[in-house]
Amino acid sequence: MVFYGAMISEGIIALIWAAAGCSIYEGAELLGMGAGGPTAVYDICQKTMGSFGMILAMLGVIACPITSGDTAFRSARLTLADWLKIDQKSYANRLKLCVPVLAVGAILGIGNALGKIDYNVIWRYFSWSNQTLAMIVLWAASMYLFQQKKNYWITAIPATFMSAVSCTYFILGEECLGQLLNKHEVVDGARKLVAYNTALAYPVGIVFAAALLFIFIRATKKQSVKV
Repeated sequence: MVFYGAMISEGIIALIWAAAGCSIYEGAELLGMGAGGPTAVYDICQKTMGSFGMILAMLGVIACPITSGDTAFRSARLTLADWLKIDQKSYANRLKLCVPVLAVGAILGIGNALGKIDYNVIWRYFSWSNQTLAMIVLWAASMYLFQQKKNYWITAIPATFMSAVSCTYFILGEECLGQLLNKHEVVDGARKLVAYNTALAYPVGIVFAAALLFIFIRATKKQSVKV
């Protein structure tokens, strides 16, 4: 209930921002809203809620990334601790992993500030890996629900959808296979994206999702036979 409640709440917030953007921007300006980042948020808040509402909204925009970053660093530390079998009860052991993890984050942040690292690319890798992790967790949850004799379709259907999304992006993304499969042209001496290869990516994504669903159903049937 906590997981679904959080995801539904996040989805509602996203829809509110999307609706606000659609009501304020038009045409190319609307398409570039996502690239505007904090500037677009500031503009929307100022035009819709005035100064006081803008301050509240901006505090939320600032607080969310901070808490997400804190959670990400803590998760990275605990994951490394699990891999390396390092107990995390003592402060000394926590610092052994916390310091290098934070150092990597600092290098990325400073590199982005100096223009040496494109943080947008790193963020897209993070977003894709996050969605892929969600896909894996949903498949694992589906099998758990099946074993507990509960309605496993409530997670199997989203898992199938996320499988298609993750696979499709991996093929289309310029950070992934898109550099090889998408259409590019050289403009002013620079190689630029002209069109995504959706004719290949969409069918492959659907086939990949269908294959995982088939494997899951087959696994459930095998377990049913054993029981």
